Amino acid sequence: MVESIARVKHIRVTPTKARRVVNLIRGKQAVEALAILKFAPQGASEPVYKLVAAAMANAKVKADSTNSYLDEQDLFVSEAFVDEGTTLKRFQPRAQGRAFQILKRTSHITIVLATPTEADVEKASARSTGTKTTATKAGKK
Repeated sequence: MVESIARVKHIRVTPTKARRVVNLIRGKQAVEALAILKFAPQGASEPVYKLVAAAMANAKVKADSTNSYLDEQDLFVSEAFVDEGTTLKRFQPRAQGRAFQILKRTSHITIVLATPTEADVEKASARSTGTKTTATKAGKK
């Protein structure tokens, strides 16, 4: 199982706007995530696109260093989260000598790509063949 991490820190996008974009790609295949981000209208989609591409390149380098085969179609976004970075505080003059504070927020974005483990592959194949594992609930008639 190959796992690669890509991070960008202090990017000038508010964390709430970046989370909207990151939520679109969480759990998707990496190639599909790139396609989604390419056509997403949000401004935060461009840095997240570059970050996913960087994570794919990191996975390729990691696989080459361990002499293992890596198919880019197998990579999926296993973790994706946005943390709040430092806040730049700026002031704008207002009426009667007052100052109005402007908060320019930054984000730390982390993307983790991984190849599925054998257990994940077995679960997916069981779902596609239609085999169900049912668990009975106690007390239900």
